[in-house]
Amino acid sequence: MTGDYCTKDGAVRIKEKIEAYWAERGHKVEINLVQGGFLASMRSARTDVRSNMINGVPVSNSENFA
Repeated sequence: MTGDYCTKDGAVRIKEKIEAYWAERGHKVEINLVQGGFLASMRSARTDVRSNMINGVPVSNSENFA
């Protein structure tokens, strides 16, 4: 399923999209994939996407995105 970003493959795709988006704008962001445990509600394990960004904006950025 291409829209499922909780799987390992989906998490890798969203990681690449985020990195490419900010690279085009001259920013390097740190994105990590963290393997989560099995969740009964999802009936599967999940992969979390974590970054060093704050509110979706690179921390090194001094511009006001509000």
